[in-house]
Amino acid sequence: MGFGTSAPEMLVSALAAIDGAPALGIGNAIGSNITNIGLVLAITLLIAPLTVHSDTLKREFPVLLFVMVLSLLLLLDNDLSRGDGIILFSGFMLTLAGMAWLAIKGSNKQDPMEAEFEAEYGSAKMTAKQATFYFVIGLVSLLIGSKSLVWGATGIAHLLGVSDLIIGLTIVAIGTSLPELAASVMSALKNEHDIAVGNILGSNIFNILAVLAMPGLIAPSHIDPMLLYRDLPFMIGLSVGLYLFARYSANGRIGRVAGLLMLFVYVSYNGLLVYQNTPGLS
Repeated sequence: MGFGTSAPEMLVSALAAIDGAPALGIGNAIGSNITNIGLVLAITLLIAPLTVHSDTLKREFPVLLFVMVLSLLLLLDNDLSRGDGIILFSGFMLTLAGMAWLAIKGSNKQDPMEAEFEAEYGSAKMTAKQATFYFVIGLVSLLIGSKSLVWGATGIAHLLGVSDLIIGLTIVAIGTSLPELAASVMSALKNEHDIAVGNILGSNIFNILAVLAMPGLIAPSHIDPMLLYRDLPFMIGLSVGLYLFARYSANGRIGRVAGLLMLFVYVSYNGLLVYQNTPGLS
């Protein structure tokens, strides 16, 4: 589910790199992770507090922290090189393989997240032709929408005189995070808490390993130093905060107070972006 909702970010970053705007793709990857926790999960928590029971999710928290630190180390030289892209995308493939291995190994155990997913999607039956038809329609729509988003975002950046990185961190990140918002809110309303949180964690892992890898593989480039000093610390801080709330709250419950704090950090972060990129203020 996390991989599916991250598909727009992957396409947008790849197309942005092909169009000569790798900074937009880099900003999209990091900005989407900030948006997923600071906005998407915060709104979800304000609607319905969540409780994490799944052992799978408890394993994914450390994985997310590890890949964030890995991305930070790779970018310390202020370059996103092709080698960095290969390392990140290799991590993406290893993560998929590891998840498949854990699924096979734990096939005899009943994980709460698996039960929720089966209850939500297990009853959906369709023929192979129907599945193929919907897949093709969805893929074509995603390609058209992603290309339009890249064109529009780069056009806005040039008109406003701001960098592709800032547009990627804000407008594009919000736009590509809408699938996560819809999936998490619907899961929370249906009392499927582990799916709601798992969607965010899985999406953020894939955003770093697969989405951030796209600009490196397609159009290696220098990065804005502010990515290291401003954006990555916010991303890591929000993720660590989420882990602490889930780890040390009673019975893994993440409540509305956590949601308000995450939303406050997200609004403050965007306020900082506006301040730093508005002539006469910074």
